[in-house]
Amino acid sequence: MRDIAIRAINAAQQFGASYVDVRVMERTTEGIEVRNGRVEGVSSSASIGFNVRVLVNGAWGFASSDRMELAEAERIAQLAVQIARASALVAGDPVRLSPLSPQKGTYRTPMQLDPFLVPLQQKVQLLLDADAAMRSVKGVTLSSAMMEYSREHKYFASSEGSEIEQELYDTGAAISASAVDAQSNEIQTRSYPNSFGRQAGTVGYEFIEAMELVEHGARVGEEAVQLLTAPQCPSGIKTIILDGPQVGLQVHESCGHPIELDRVLGYEAGFVGKSFLTTDKFNNNYRYGSEYINITADATIPGALGTFGWDDEGVPAQRTPIVTRGIFNGYLTSRDTAPLIGLASNGSVRADGWNRLPMIRMTNVSLEPGSWKLTDLIADTDDGIYMSINKSWSIDDRRLNFQFGVEMAYEIKNGKPGRLYKNATYTGITPQFWGSCDAVCGPDEWAVWGTPNCGKGEPMQVMRTGHGAAPARFRNVQVGVGRWS
Repeated sequence: MRDIAIRAINAAQQFGASYVDVRVMERTTEGIEVRNGRVEGVSSSASIGFNVRVLVNGAWGFASSDRMELAEAERIAQLAVQIARASALVAGDPVRLSPLSPQKGTYRTPMQLDPFLVPLQQKVQLLLDADAAMRSVKGVTLSSAMMEYSREHKYFASSEGSEIEQELYDTGAAISASAVDAQSNEIQTRSYPNSFGRQAGTVGYEFIEAMELVEHGARVGEEAVQLLTAPQCPSGIKTIILDGPQVGLQVHESCGHPIELDRVLGYEAGFVGKSFLTTDKFNNNYRYGSEYINITADATIPGALGTFGWDDEGVPAQRTPIVTRGIFNGYLTSRDTAPLIGLASNGSVRADGWNRLPMIRMTNVSLEPGSWKLTDLIADTDDGIYMSINKSWSIDDRRLNFQFGVEMAYEIKNGKPGRLYKNATYTGITPQFWGSCDAVCGPDEWAVWGTPNCGKGEPMQVMRTGHGAAPARFRNVQVGVGRWS
C-alpha cells in the first residue's frame, strides 16, 4: 500500500500538483440472512484499489484504479493532474485548505472477537435460533434475522508528510417479525434492536452476542401479532416520548444532515438538497432547540459506528459541539469548506470506497444525555403517547419539515402505560420540534444507534454513522393526520 501511495504522490508533484493525497483501501464484507427458518444467503465480497486527489491551479482533480501496480500509480497521478487542470479553467475561487500538521500513526478498531474468525456455523445457528423464537409465536407470518460485518484496511498519505494506516471493523445484526391479517391483508412488523438494516457499531462479534437476539425473538413476534388488532393511534396535538432508536434517527435526519457544511454552502443542492442552518445562523445565538438540547459530533466514542482514528483527509478524529443548551454553534467541515467560515476542519470527511471522492459525512452526531430515568419520565407524563422504532420518514430538502412513523406506540395516562396503538406518526418543523423538548433521559438509557446505510452524493455513497440518544419527551406535537405545525 505504501509503495503505491508514495509513487503516486511523487509523480503528481512532478506533473505540477501543489497538493496530493492518496488513499489505498481494501474492504471485505460478509453477510448472513435467515428467513422463515431457512438460510437465504451467505455472502462475501472484497474490493481493493487506490485513488489520487490533487490540487492544480486551485482546482481539484481525482482519479482512481483497481490495478495495484507502480506504473498504474503514475498513470492515475497524471490523470488526476490533467483533470485538475481542466477543472481550473472553469473553477471559481481557488481552493484553500485549512492547516494540518503532518499526521503519523495507526488505528485499529478495538474488539474482543473478530467476526471473521467466529465459525460460520455458530453465526448461522444464532440467526436460526432467533428466527425460530419469532416463529414460535402463533400468527407470525414472516420472520427474518440477519448479520453483516466488514473489515476496511486503508492507507493514507499526503504531500504534506502525513502517513496513516487504519483497520476499521463494523459489525451488526437485527431481527424482525411480521404478521398479516388474512381478511384485510394488513401487515404489521416489529424489529429489534432497530429497523431498516441493523444495529451496528465499530466493534467485534461480542456486539452481536450482547444483543441477545434469541431472547428477544418471542417478544418481537408477539408485538407484531398484537399490532394487528390494536386501534389506530389517535390524531391531535399531543405530548410524545420517543424511544432511543427513534430519537437517534430524528437526530440523523433533522440534526446531522443540516450541519454538513457542503450542503449548507449549496454544493449538494442538485443531489440531496440544502440546509436551513445557513451560515448567517452560525455563532449568532440562533436557537435550535430548548435548553435541554445539547448535540455533539464526536468521532472518538468507543464502539460507535462513526468512530475512527483519522478521517479521509488525514484530520484526527475529534469532538465538536453542535448545539449547546439549545443554541446552534457548529458544523461538520472539511479542509476546503472550513476556511470559508473561518474555521479549521473538524475531521468529518469520508468516502465509502477507493473509487469515490471523499466528502463531508456525519461521524457520531448525538443528543447528549439528560438526567431522567424513563420510568420517572413516563410517571411524570399525565397524557401522552410513547413511540418506538422507526417505520417511515419524510423530510424536505432543507431538513426543516418532517414526518415520521413508528412501528409501535402506546398511550400514557396518569403516568402509566395504557393501550397499544398502531400506525402512529408525528410531524413537525425542526427548530420548533427540538424547542418543544422538555426532558431527556440519562446515561443509563443512552446508547449509540448505528445508521449503516446513509446515502449522499452522485454517484451515491453509502456511509456508516452513529447517533447517541436516549428517550426524550416533546410537548405539543402534531400526532397522526394533520398539517405542518
